[in-house]
Amino acid sequence: MDNGTAPERQWTFLTNHARVLVQIARDPGIRVRDIATSCLLTERAVQRIIADLEQAGYLSHERHGRTNHYSVVTSKQLRHPADAGPTIAELLATLLR
Repeated sequence: MDNGTAPERQWTFLTNHARVLVQIARDPGIRVRDIATSCLLTERAVQRIIADLEQAGYLSHERHGRTNHYSVVTSKQLRHPADAGPTIAELLATLLR
C-alpha cells in the first residue's frame, strides 16, 4: 500500500568522476584500491572512471615498477557545455581547500 510519500531520492553534488580525480590530484601515486575505499566505489568502477578520464584527456599515467603514477591535465576545461570556461585546475583548487 502507498502511504502517500515518495521514496527519498539519492543524489550528490559531485560525480564519481570528480571524486576519483580529486583523490588522484591529492596523491598521484595512489592505488586503485585506496581510491575505491575513499570514494566508496568498487575497484572495477574506479578502473572504468580512470579509463574514461584518460580517454577524454584529463588524466595520464606512467608505470613505475608495479605501481602507476598519475598526472592530471589541469589546463583542460570542464566537459559539459553548460560548465564551459573553468579549467580542471580551478575545479581542483576549489575542491582541495
